Amino acid sequence: MRVAMIGTGYVGLVSGACFSEFGHAVVCVDKNPARIEALEQGEIPIFEPGLEDLVTRNVKAGRLSFTQDITAAMAEADAVFIAVGTPSRRGDGEADLSYVYAAAEEIARAMTRPTLVVTKSTVPVGTGREVERIIRATRPDADFEVASNPEFLREGAAIEDFMRPDRVVCGAESE
Repeated sequence: MRVAMIGTGYVGLVSGACFSEFGHAVVCVDKNPARIEALEQGEIPIFEPGLEDLVTRNVKAGRLSFTQDITAAMAEADAVFIAVGTPSRRGDGEADLSYVYAAAEEIARAMTRPTLVVTKSTVPVGTGREVERIIRATRPDADFEVASNPEFLREGAAIEDFMRPDRVVCGAESE
């Protein structure tokens, strides 16, 4: 598959690198030019044992790349994963979904073909419906599906958790 991973934080970078290790072509997208430049130079912004080697190997193999250009990343993507941060909101401690919703809007604007949009970020129940509503409102003509594939990555063991999970959860409305 060809995968666009929106977000190069902990979940996005680990997931993108692991998907590429499985043989998929992955383009990781981030708005932060310094982060993309650092990744292209082989600098890993997080500590995760084995991640630097995994990224280096897959970049060299041509299966993993980095960009700020969401439109280019999505041009040939079979699936687009939203793996952006969901920090706790000040005051009530609930997940701040503004980055997820902004990503959904950007994805809608960048769609050029039928698209599977997958939320990988840690989000509450009902987020998929809101992502679908945002995409539909932004691009009523878009051909897309929304699915959920929550992550269960433990820091320090994330690669092992991704490559050999004890469970995989996927949710979608259609087959």
